[in-house]
Amino acid sequence: MKRSTTFWILAFVITIASAYYQRRTGPTYPIRGKVTANAKQLSYKLERSHGGESNCPVQINTNDPAVSGMVEWKRHGVDEAFLQVPMTFSDGTLSAELPHQPPAGKLDYRVILRANSESLVLPEGGLAVIRFKADVPNFILYPHILAMFVAMFLSTRTGLEIFSPSPRLKALTYWTLAFLVVGGMILGPIMQKYAFGAYWTGWPAGIDLTDNKTMVALLGWIVAAIALYKAKRPEIWAAVAAVVLLAVYMIPHSVLGSELDYNNQKQPRISQITRN
Repeated sequence: MKRSTTFWILAFVITIASAYYQRRTGPTYPIRGKVTANAKQLSYKLERSHGGESNCPVQINTNDPAVSGMVEWKRHGVDEAFLQVPMTFSDGTLSAELPHQPPAGKLDYRVILRANSESLVLPEGGLAVIRFKADVPNFILYPHILAMFVAMFLSTRTGLEIFSPSPRLKALTYWTLAFLVVGGMILGPIMQKYAFGAYWTGWPAGIDLTDNKTMVALLGWIVAAIALYKAKRPEIWAAVAAVVLLAVYMIPHSVLGSELDYNNQKQPRISQITRN
């Protein structure tokens, strides 16, 4: 009993740590940093994902009217000049907007701050890339997140049975597989359809790494389920499947995700900012 409790606690800690890592990494996590302008230290956050039908606000808290700003943007992957949008100062904040894009459309952008003769470019690494998406209903989004979290938790817990003198795998394996199917192969594609207009963009349809890694994790647990009846030591296969799922989910979320190819779009570039 004590060993089982330890396994459940360890599985929960590993799951929380991996979820935190994935949340803090990847191409959709905001770029954060600190710079000094006009002898004052400023913290900034540049968004890299925006949902809905609205323009995306770009805001820098300066608390200093002597600091001015400009946002420069262009469509990602398109050979075109940057458009410049002056930032307005109000209540201590410089603000501008990036124009709404179709689902999976991306923009390259940067913020240029000026204070007296000083000029700063944010982010300091060069450019931020933001991807637009349509809204996903909460009744799809939250169950998807919950199902994937539980699948990761159960996968880790099942894999730890390799350290048990009498592994008990059957129920744990079936529940892991069930939550992975519901979260990754049912709710996941529905969520992607809402956000980007396609149910599946992984292999063989495309290179979406989120879809592909979900499929790899699922195949691993299908093999582990078959091993319950075919292998002499099925706990080894369960441990391997758990390690595979953990490894693929260490790949940051949305890497090689859905992306609109502007070069195949007939619509012209939006040259003005409109407020919704």
